[in-house]
Amino acid sequence: PVSALIHAATMVTAGVYLIARLHGLFQLAPVVMAITAAIGAITLLLAGASALAQTDLKRILAYSTISQVGYMFLALGVGAWTAGVFHFVTHACFKALLFLAAGAIIINLRHEQHIFRMGGLARRMPLIFFTFLIGALSLSALPLVTAGFYSKDWILAQAWASPGGVWLWLAGVVGALLTGLYAFRMVFVIFFGKEQTAPTRIDGLAMRLPLLVLAVLSIIIGFLEMPDALGGIHAFSALLATVLPAGHHPPPALEAMLQLLAAFASLGGMAMAYLLYRRKSAIAQWLHRPHIARWQHLLLAGWGFDALYDRLIVRPLLWCARMAQQDPLDLPYRLLGDLHLQVHRRMSQAQNGQVRWYAGALAIGAVGLVALLLLLSWR
Repeated sequence: PVSALIHAATMVTAGVYLIARLHGLFQLAPVVMAITAAIGAITLLLAGASALAQTDLKRILAYSTISQVGYMFLALGVGAWTAGVFHFVTHACFKALLFLAAGAIIINLRHEQHIFRMGGLARRMPLIFFTFLIGALSLSALPLVTAGFYSKDWILAQAWASPGGVWLWLAGVVGALLTGLYAFRMVFVIFFGKEQTAPTRIDGLAMRLPLLVLAVLSIIIGFLEMPDALGGIHAFSALLATVLPAGHHPPPALEAMLQLLAAFASLGGMAMAYLLYRRKSAIAQWLHRPHIARWQHLLLAGWGFDALYDRLIVRPLLWCARMAQQDPLDLPYRLLGDLHLQVHRRMSQAQNGQVRWYAGALAIGAVGLVALLLLLSWR
């Protein structure tokens, strides 16, 4: 549930909301917008490729989130403010659904997260299977019937119409193919094939009801914004008209052509996943060759970004912290702390639990107090 909320809807997409609300400032800096679009395009491709090599279910969904956030930044970079926020909303629905369904799978399999230790769960978990399938279809932008189709294709259509749009659009289409491939890699590996781990069946209403609600939203929420060629419903852009510049759709003929090409890419990714992970074609065996395995290792490591962060940021910061521990300015404070510690240890020895020592100390104190009073009265 935490991943569904934070990784899908709030924390990781906060930057998208920030840029959208500050669109007036970004419009004054076209170069910055171009850089934002380029970063979004690169991000969606790198993260989508990394998701292909992951074996941990939650890591696949995490890299998928990075890729979809790349689509949102691509939209913001080309000035498609409303389209970016629309994908923000649809992504929150279908990715929360996928994370909750993944959590249900992991709980039912006694916290197993390795997808190749699953398998055959479609028959054992029918509700989780159908809701996960709806989430995967929306993530893959199945044409006409899923929310992800309408938001993602709106982004791609506006990217085409932007400066340098052909390359940005092409990056988005390749990303759509990768998305269909890794989404249905999860579906075919987890829910089909030979059962590897028997589920414990501990899901209940509290686990099922959110899945059903989000599954419905992952379909119907896309109908809030439909192009003119498919009905011309613009409820979402009308809702945000007072906050963001009015979103526009390209001419119907052009948008229909772009939608068709993007749909072929999405369906092509699903078909490739079927051939590789359901039919076990010869291509799947070819992927295990050593020179291909090296690329898989690179993708599994997230293109080495974690190692790069470790070398450039984590290790230097830890070194600075170790050096700071030896700072001479801290010496007086350490000495003062040691002094208090020694005084405490000496004073604690008086509390030894022996009554005769307490009585003796009380007698000595009383004698000393009487002597002090006599001395003061004598003066």
